[in-house]
Amino acid sequence: MQRFILVLFIASELCYYLLIAQTGIVEYFSSNIYLIASLPIGGVLGSFLSFYIKTSNSNKILFFLIIQLIMSFLYPQFSFIMLFILGISVGALAPLIINELKKATALDIGLSLSLSYVVGTFLFNYEASERGSIAIVLSLITLVCSRFLPKQKVSRMKYENYSLFAMVLWVFLDSALFESLSRDLSISIWRGGYSSQIALFHIVGVIAALGVKLEKNQKELLIMVLFAISYLLYFLREANILAIVYPFVISYYNVVILQTILKKDLKTISIYMVFIGWIASGTGLFVAVENLILFVPIIFLIAFFRIIISYEKLSIINKEIRHV
Repeated sequence: MQRFILVLFIASELCYYLLIAQTGIVEYFSSNIYLIASLPIGGVLGSFLSFYIKTSNSNKILFFLIIQLIMSFLYPQFSFIMLFILGISVGALAPLIINELKKATALDIGLSLSLSYVVGTFLFNYEASERGSIAIVLSLITLVCSRFLPKQKVSRMKYENYSLFAMVLWVFLDSALFESLSRDLSISIWRGGYSSQIALFHIVGVIAALGVKLEKNQKELLIMVLFAISYLLYFLREANILAIVYPFVISYYNVVILQTILKKDLKTISIYMVFIGWIASGTGLFVAVENLILFVPIIFLIAFFRIIISYEKLSIINKEIRHV
């Protein structure tokens, strides 16, 4: 029963971030970057508070969830200060909840991500101004579940360590494309009747990331190739194929990120979330709002050049080992 509660706890908060913090607020305030900026500023502060406050993680989760619930009752009529407060609560909860994933098995993680992506996909079509009840329900579910979480951490398999640079790059590419898609009425796949397709390939992406064993460089290359294809399909306006490739890579790279940062302590997770959850996603939002997405392919050239260099270094090391 505790495993189910943990899955529901993680999935409901992820849905809150997807539907409220990431998309609902941005849509409601018509991408007013100066007003919305208070949310990530609060998020950065909240990330640091998640480990700086000296009390149990259980108490911290309860405290910040209560703040989130109060803010949810006020959604979407937020002022600059209220967005800042919401940012603090969401920013603090992100590393705390990721830290709780240390108690989850690979199956629990897969179920949590799949559930959040499926629910988030089908609820995305709700108008941003009408998501107040969703925000309240999700916050209540997370709050209630937080009181019945398992205590024991599970032993983890050894996963590859990915650089912070790579993870920030993936989140930036995802955020820039997602925010551009959500504003483009000609190819908004979430509002174009592709919800079932998107939900299915989110699940396929999670299963592939957890079940298919690849080397570190192979995973990095696969993620970058899939992102490159997603951007190409976006520019070509190929919505049907995009609704397959893009959800798959979103789920896939998020599993890879989780597998990396779950090995870190809470302080390190919090610092990572500042870069991954706020700086990278905020930069992606800025690119979309300012309509700069046509310049993003330049980043792919730099990233592929970096991967090629890594492959060459690895090849040289392997040759030296053989000759020893």
